[in-house]
Amino acid sequence: MPKNNISENKRYFQKQLDEWTNTLSEKDKRRYAAIEAMKLGHGGIAYIAQLLNCDPQTINQGIKDLESLPIESEYNKRIRQPGGG
Repeated sequence: MPKNNISENKRYFQKQLDEWTNTLSEKDKRRYAAIEAMKLGHGGIAYIAQLLNCDPQTINQGIKDLESLPIESEYNKRIRQPGGG
């Protein structure tokens, strides 16, 4: 990681973020972008859309996705079947 150079650090972190988000499914990218935009509040959608190079409407869809998720008690968190190791 670069030291003491904001411009270099920004490029480094942008590269790391790009590499990480490329491992996500389209749905997960959309939801991640929505979470980050909501954290920022006003202007967050535009900022995250620019940062992640995606359409703001994609983030709006991610927000809708998150709002429609079931509450915790309505789904099973388990990924593995009981006794599956």
